[in-house]
Amino acid sequence: MKAGQYQAQGITEKHPVFSSRIEKQLKNLYIMSINEINRFITEIELFKGLVATEIDQVVSAIETRKYLAGEYLFQESGPREAIFMIYEGEVELIKKSPFGAETKLSYFSRFDFLGEGSLTEEAPHSTSARAKHKTTALLLSKSFFADNGPIALKIFSNIARVISRRMRQANARMISSAAQYESGRTRTEHDLLGFREVPYEYYYGIQTLRALENFNISGVQLNFYPVFAESLAMVKLAAAKANHDLGLLSKSLADAIVRACNEIINGKYTFHFVVDMIQGGAGTSTNMNANEVIANRALEILGHQRGQYEFCHPNNHVNLSQSTNDAYPTAIKIALIRSNEKLLEVLTELIASFKIKANEFAHVIKMGRTQLQDAVPMTLGQEFEAYAVMLEEEIARLNQNVQLFLEVNMGGTAIGTGINADPRYSGIVINYLREITGKPIILATNLVEATQDTGAFIMYSSAVKRLAVKLSKISNDLRLLSSGPRAGFNEINLPPMQPGSTIMPGKVNPVIPEVVNQIAFKVIGNDLTVTMAAEAGQLELNVMEPIIVYSLFESIEMLKNGMNTLNHRCIKGITANEDRCREMVYNSIGLVTALNPVIGYEAATRLAKEALEKNRSVYDLVLEHKLLSQEELNEILDPKNMIAPRIMPKQG
Repeated sequence: MKAGQYQAQGITEKHPVFSSRIEKQLKNLYIMSINEINRFITEIELFKGLVATEIDQVVSAIETRKYLAGEYLFQESGPREAIFMIYEGEVELIKKSPFGAETKLSYFSRFDFLGEGSLTEEAPHSTSARAKHKTTALLLSKSFFADNGPIALKIFSNIARVISRRMRQANARMISSAAQYESGRTRTEHDLLGFREVPYEYYYGIQTLRALENFNISGVQLNFYPVFAESLAMVKLAAAKANHDLGLLSKSLADAIVRACNEIINGKYTFHFVVDMIQGGAGTSTNMNANEVIANRALEILGHQRGQYEFCHPNNHVNLSQSTNDAYPTAIKIALIRSNEKLLEVLTELIASFKIKANEFAHVIKMGRTQLQDAVPMTLGQEFEAYAVMLEEEIARLNQNVQLFLEVNMGGTAIGTGINADPRYSGIVINYLREITGKPIILATNLVEATQDTGAFIMYSSAVKRLAVKLSKISNDLRLLSSGPRAGFNEINLPPMQPGSTIMPGKVNPVIPEVVNQIAFKVIGNDLTVTMAAEAGQLELNVMEPIIVYSLFESIEMLKNGMNTLNHRCIKGITANEDRCREMVYNSIGLVTALNPVIGYEAATRLAKEALEKNRSVYDLVLEHKLLSQEELNEILDPKNMIAPRIMPKQG
């Protein structure tokens, strides 16, 4: 409703007996509502610089809307109609991939606004905004700006500043911390090496800042894999609860840490996980990035300023009873378990598409081949069914190997001896990890061994590699089967995705199988990296875990994307060239194998030799030599008789 409609218009007219006292109360309600909205929007960056009369004009044009959890404020491809200001509740900004998978981009809560693009372009929304909880939003229609030019100019100026900041955030990839400054404000933090100025707006602290400067390596930050940041938060959440149970953390401090962790688990603040995936220090920078973000968010919840670590310290409180050497690998394992679930979802969809094609092509007779030479007939459906079964086996292998990640070393601290941890801590924190993750996590029987052993990563990496190898083999087949179209096999048609040449008109290449091949090569290389890194561990810790983690996450992500692409841009669109397939069966020398039990080996051999020498069809030669009638020959060559075992005629 419009702000001016808070007055419950029409009531006094319909009920004239209402006293002036009631009318005064309704009027006060109206005034309070207006004043509340007025106070609210003055806190929003969008309206900075507006004078009181201009604020009043904005307030008069505002519309209030309420949304239930799951309701959309606007949707991707929908029209841009208004700016949305979050009065209460929380909104998630999401984008769908071409294959329907959702990616959560950001979260908005009280005093945040979104949809400002409606004022700068006519194109439809490129993202969707959805209420996470009951949410109230204030809407300012784009028509307001057309009617109020001077105010619009001021707001446009603020929007430009906001968009500039968001672009800096999105592209933040810094060697120098100064590149990240938003307001120019800093806070002073210190560590073992001294004092540094940290950008005020960011939740990470001095140790993360040093890691940013030290490890400008891959260009891939922790936030590229949100599941990793979320899993780190799960570990810290379990630790905070265990430490509170043991009396080591006060209730208020534990509650603040728990809330901060839950926010990260729900997708907030992942942007602040900025350390490069490849780093020295055995993951210490990653662990401290998490500790600092959680500590600073907890400080806000407690009513303090970021950096006031005397009230909530990254090491003393968030990292209590932990070391990087138990918290980091535990988070990795949880993240990989969760990532494997997503990988299997995509794999299952791909298998289903192969099965659909197997049914579709069940009647299409074709020539089977061994060593690239004609073998015996089969159906195209059998070929595609084999691909489905081939990949289906990998579900069991991946599930089998991912089980190794359920064993963790939480409570082992530095090298597995459990120094600085309560003897009861391991059991309690494991119970909380089970509860938080929903996974049957267990404590390793020997924490010294578990802290240094990376065998689980080797096993899982090998299963991922095995999947990649099979996908590459299938891609090779698809390229061969679609080769031509005139001078190759040309048994199937891949959906055309793009022109194939800058010089050869009409050429269309099998680009989707080609990219899957390349993904497989990278995954195979990553597996070798994991193997070498696992071998390089020395004494009580393997410091090479960061490259192991990066390699595995990269492989999973590439395979997910590759299989999605293969499924939706290739497999679903494949068609069969039935006539071509049948023609090659009838012309193939391999046809004599099917005739051998009927006409005998000697006759079959003579037929094969004659067909080769004279470039004749075996089918035609059988009829020409009256070895079989056409009806008998067609019966033998019926697909149902050629593609499965059958009772053979008795010899002698």
